[in-house]
Formats: sequence, C-alpha cells, structure tokens
Amino acid sequence: NLPSLNHYRTWSSPPISHRTRSTNPPNHLTTYGPTNNNHNRRTTTFCCSIANDTPISPSITNDSTSQPLLDCVIIGAGISGLCIAQALATKHADVSPDVVVTEARDRVGGNISTVERDGYLWEEGPNSFQPSDPMLTMVVDSGLKDDLVLGDPTAPRFVLWGDGLKPVPSSPADLPFFDLMSFTGKLRAGFGALGIRPPPPDREESVEEFVRRNLGDEVFERLIEPFCSGVYAGDPSKLSMKAAFGKVWKLEKNGGSIIGGAIKAIQAKKNSTKPPRDPRLPTPKGQTVGSFRKGQAMLPNAISKSLGSRVKLSWKLINISKLENRGYNLTYETPNGFASLQTKTVVMTVPSYVASDLLRPLSSEAAEALSKFYYPPVAAVSVSYPKEAIRDDRLIDGQLKGFGQLHPRSQGVETLGTIYSSSLFPNRAPPGRVLLLNYIGGATNPGILSKTESELVEAVDRDLRKMLINPKAGEPLTLGVKVWPRAIPQFLIGHFDILDAAKFALSEGGFRGMFLGGNYVSGVALGRCVESAYDVAANVSTFLSRGVYK
Repeated sequence: NLPSLNHYRTWSSPPISHRTRSTNPPNHLTTYGPTNNNHNRRTTTFCCSIANDTPISPSITNDSTSQPLLDCVIIGAGISGLCIAQALATKHADVSPDVVVTEARDRVGGNISTVERDGYLWEEGPNSFQPSDPMLTMVVDSGLKDDLVLGDPTAPRFVLWGDGLKPVPSSPADLPFFDLMSFTGKLRAGFGALGIRPPPPDREESVEEFVRRNLGDEVFERLIEPFCSGVYAGDPSKLSMKAAFGKVWKLEKNGGSIIGGAIKAIQAKKNSTKPPRDPRLPTPKGQTVGSFRKGQAMLPNAISKSLGSRVKLSWKLINISKLENRGYNLTYETPNGFASLQTKTVVMTVPSYVASDLLRPLSSEAAEALSKFYYPPVAAVSVSYPKEAIRDDRLIDGQLKGFGQLHPRSQGVETLGTIYSSSLFPNRAPPGRVLLLNYIGGATNPGILSKTESELVEAVDRDLRKMLINPKAGEPLTLGVKVWPRAIPQFLIGHFDILDAAKFALSEGGFRGMFLGGNYVSGVALGRCVESAYDVAANVSTFLSRGVYK
C-alpha cells in the first residue's frame, strides 16, 4: 500500500547523479530473493519506509562510508526548483558546485505549459511575468535576452461592471478621470488612503476587510475582488492581506496609512545605497509584462539545457532518510531501477501536499502543517475567433487592443478573466484571428471539476458574448482546455503561521539543511518564484559555507 508514492507520481521530482551510475546496484539498495534459473537473473525487491496514516519516527541511515555527498538536491523541476539550481550555479558555484534537480514527470516546467500548433501559440498555465531585475537576471543568465518579448505598457486593462467593460487606471494620476468608480467612491478611497478611516483590528485581516476599511466598498468590489480572482483565483474574504498582498499591508503598518507608508518607502529607497544595476539587463518601458518569442516554456527549457545532466527526469522520490551526522539519503524509482542520492542539503519545491506526504516519515508535525494549504481547481480555456467576431465598440483603431479583462463575481459571469493573447504578444495567432486565453474555476467555483471540456468552452463562449464577442458570431475554434485540479495555493488567513509551524517542526526535529520552496512559500506569481529562488539559493549557500558537513 503506497498512497504517498502514487500521489507523488503526479507532481513530484527525481534525480540520479553521475556518482551512482554503475552496472551494480547502489550500496543503498537491498537486493535479495531467489534466482530465476530460466532467465539467469535475480529478482530484486526494494525495501523502504513509506508514509502512512500513523506517524513514525524518522529513519536514520548509518552510512558514513558510501558515496560522496552532493551539495544540494532540489526536488521538483518546476520554475522554482530550476531557478534555485540556476542561482546556485551562477551565484554560489564556489560553495555548491554539486547540485542535482530531480523531477518525477518526463518534462521540466511544472505548471508552465506552452503549446504551438497550426499557427497558434498559447499558454496552459502562467501567461506572463513582471520584468523585475531578478527576473531579467534569470532571463539573461539563461541565454534568453534576445527571445524576451514585452507587452505594450500603454495597453489598457478592463473590468466588467454594469453595462460593459470599463478601463482600469494605469497609475494613481489616472484615478480622478476613469469611470469605473463613482465620485463618492473616489473620495472615500482618497481619504482612506490618507488615513481617514477606521483603525486596524488586533487580528489578521482578510483582503476584503483591509480594502473595505482603507479604501471603501467600491475599490474592493470593482478593482480588488476581480484582481484577486485573476491572480489567485481566490476568495478575498478568506485570503490574508498580510500574506497575499504583503507590500500594501506593510505600507499601512509602517506609515500609519497607505499613503504615509508609501512616502516612507520612497524616502527609505532614496536614502539606501544600491549596487549598480547589471548593465546586461534590458530596461523595460513603463508598467508592462513579459514573455518569450516561443512562450513561457522557453525559460524552464533553457535553464534545463544549461544545467544539462544535473536535471533528472522521470525520477520518483519514494523515501527520504537522515544520514547519521552527514545529511540525507534520497531513494528514487527511476526508468532504470531504484537509485539513491546522498546530499548535504535538500530543497523541496514540490506542492505542499506532496511535500507533506514525503516528509511525514521524518516529521509528522511538519507534514500536518503542509497538508493544510488549499489549492482550488482552475481551467485554462484557449479559443480563437475571427477578428470580425469582436464587437465594434471593443475595437481601437480597428484592432482589439489591451492586456485583457477581469470579471467580478457579482457581475453574473462564470469566467474569472480573459487575456487578449494575440494582442499582448506577437505571433500568437494567424492573420485575421484573435486568440483569447480564459480562466475559469477557482476557490469560488470548484465545481468546474465536474464539467466536461465542451461544457467549459460553452461557459466561456457564453460569457464572452455578453461583453466582447458579437452574439451572432459563429462558434469559436477551441484550441485547448487544460484543467488543473490543484492549481494555485491560497494564501489564506493564518498562512504564515502554518508555514512557520512547518519550518519550526523541521528545525526542532534536527533536520538541518532541509529547505522549503515553491509558490506556496514565495508567492504565486511567476516573478515572485524567481525572486524567491535567489533567496533560497543564498540560504543554501550560507548553510553550506558554515561547513556543517565535511
């Protein structure tokens, strides 16, 4: 009975290093059983400790004379795991030269999935990223500078409200002039931002509570609620403001109000000394988003190519045990049999529920904490229409222009939002066609799991005909429907307490050199995963530089 193994096969990661390549079974494995004389080969049975419903004590391997220790094994070759490995290779190679990334699936990239077919190129997971300096550093170090594409910084964004799509202000200076909010709603937001609003409570606030208290009902209902749906596919009445939008939460905490905190942050930035900006990095113009010439998958593929044989695919981690005074032993099921790796440090970048199953034999407390994070389902539905199907009032200079649109839950549509993929980046659709990426589901609509692909397409098409597509237009061309049963971790109230409990349990259990990473730790945006990867790599390097394991 191997429930945790079967669960992990869907999501996890695996490795084998050059140090275990041998024609003989590694000395970490037990080979026994009768010899089959007919085939002149031995039956091999693998014995290991697998998590079950009963907490067990951590297994400790007394193996101090086996293969040399790797510096770090990263479990999971999604964007977090790959970027941590790349950061170790480019920033900390002197401390951690021997790094392996392992992945249970047969490809890298995790939830990043780009498809190209029949003149179309579309995303089934994350569609774009914020081109921050850490993100651009990863792009340049991965050899993709010339493949970087940036959206038009002036491209409008829209929110469905009332009788149609309303433009969203692109900067605070635009606030007085846009018609998404009433005059009284704008006044309420302005006074609240200045600090004329109720004081914060002595408890952790939800996103809804924080925004209604600081900026008023209209800002929440017409801007923040649809934004939460678009970024987290989440329920803002349950999302933690501190965890989900920490930068804004800190403004009020540090400055007494949102504007007061912004002024303090600007002053602190002016007074701080920053190292000169890397001259290799491109300089984006304005507030924009980025992707690559052949889609998001170019980044994980390029990093994997750079790391070469250090990335191991189709390796399913089935057991972790402590080595006595040395680190960790990781046992894998691989296409060529079972193999073990020994390492000084381990970075877990798999989803929290997978990490929970894998860590349960070591720490039931850490496993219990990691099992509490919620991942709702989301479907990415990519459809195409002829340009003539777009409503005339949605065209600018005869073209569909803009980033896309978000749909508040109060407006009677099921789709969370729509990205104008063929308008945002070049060469996403054939001439004369429009490519639209639609997201549906999330924390407020988990019932999408019971719908067929055709039902999801029908729901998206029905919604689009209410505000974007001519009701008399023909049926859309369906390119792809990708359902993610567990899509985006929700940063709910108490998120940091749960994460801290998991880290504390590992620390108190004596599991030095065991690090947690991934989007439930860093934040769900692709850029945040990359930025956090540099932090995790620095923590691993600091640990190794102390010479804990010789």
